[in-house]
Amino acid sequence: MSLRHAILALLTVEPMTGYDLLKQFEASVGHVWHAPDSQIYPALRAMEKDGLLEGADVTWGQRGTKRRYTITESGRAEFRAWMDTPLAYPRDRDPVHLKAAYLEWATPDAARAQLRAHIAHYQERLEQWREKIREIETGGSSMLNRRLATVPEHEHPRTIAFKRYTYEGMIARAEAEIAWAERGLALLDELE
Repeated sequence: MSLRHAILALLTVEPMTGYDLLKQFEASVGHVWHAPDSQIYPALRAMEKDGLLEGADVTWGQRGTKRRYTITESGRAEFRAWMDTPLAYPRDRDPVHLKAAYLEWATPDAARAQLRAHIAHYQERLEQWREKIREIETGGSSMLNRRLATVPEHEHPRTIAFKRYTYEGMIARAEAEIAWAERGLALLDELE
């Protein structure tokens, strides 16, 4: 996935400013694709230049303006083409598992601290993702509700199912990472 495709995905729901997109990255797409504002704004300008988006200045505050972006038909075609193309998987860069391969160089206390931090990180993510599923189940996801407003009602179950499916996969990954780190703590105990 590229930042470009993440932006197109969000703009299939409704027009947004760069600030709106940044908030949505933090609340939804950011769970699968992190992007700071220093990347979002240049990408928006480039995508507008490439004809994937159309920008218009809108009033913001008493004297200011912001640029609101709408996906164009070319942008929709680009997004659909990306969705229909199998992914080319990137090579892994996994500092946590790289460190784990050399934990014999760490003191046992430092190794335990790293594994506990890994568990804490994924427990926090696990709760965030479980909350997202609760929002999906109860109709409390504002982004999903806006998306559902743009698709025919007979497509709602499909749209909801794929959102839930995504979070279920992230939950399974978090649970596996927690179990792996717990096994590492047990291994440290065995080796002591």
